[in-house]
Amino acid sequence: MSNPIHILSLGAGVQSSTLALMAARGEIAPMPSAAIFADTQAEPQSVYDWLDWLEKQLPFPVYRVTAGNLTAASLSTKTNRKTGREYYSNLIPAYILNQDGSRGIIGRHCTYNYKIVPIQKKARALGGVKRGQKTIGVIQWIGISLDEAHRMKPCREAWCQHRWPLIEKEMTRHDCLRWLDKNKFPKPTRSACTYCPFHSDNEWRRLKTDDPKAFSDAEQFEASLQKLHSRINIKGRITGIPFLHNSLIPIGEIDFSEDETQGNLNFGNECEGMCGT
Repeated sequence: MSNPIHILSLGAGVQSSTLALMAARGEIAPMPSAAIFADTQAEPQSVYDWLDWLEKQLPFPVYRVTAGNLTAASLSTKTNRKTGREYYSNLIPAYILNQDGSRGIIGRHCTYNYKIVPIQKKARALGGVKRGQKTIGVIQWIGISLDEAHRMKPCREAWCQHRWPLIEKEMTRHDCLRWLDKNKFPKPTRSACTYCPFHSDNEWRRLKTDDPKAFSDAEQFEASLQKLHSRINIKGRITGIPFLHNSLIPIGEIDFSEDETQGNLNFGNECEGMCGT
């Protein structure tokens, strides 16, 4: 039986980009057979520009895979074949203002459906994993740094084993930034969907200041999501009003010049270690 192949899950953020470049320079072994980027089609253009640059620095291929357009899926409805009733699926972890004034948060389905599943599907194909295989065919590198060790989770598939090389090297996110600077590489922008409710206030502020188009896209998405949920003739899992910020204030009306109020606690749960790294 052949040895398992090593594949890097590339989020195109600071950590996974550093991991890819370290592997390219032979500082982490063995050399990955490939990297896989799962595209939700909802990232800022700066992420795709960075990925274009990064691909040219790597001696191994980068595969871009997608489960479709997350934005379109989040804002669309389907029809029940039996009842003929229109319904929608909640995909992103938006904050909810319930009809009785209480607050909540929608369960997250975007990470699994739009990140984990397409990456595993491609990894399985690259590793030649057979149906029902129980032996390890793929060792999947995850770009989680030491300061995010609580995000480490084993792979649910018997044929896949997770590996965290930055943890092995005891590197924090700050260490990654120092490594990039030392080796004269540019700093990646943060990788996450423009409208991710797990953005910290610092990230919202950065988007609003440095990437106004991405921030505008988030505003439009929030308004469209609220309009969808306000329709009383369709059925969903919630009946409240969704917001992108835990203040339950429309994202365009928030003053992000104030000190941070959102994000520090949320980041530990962000994308189960698959996004934004």
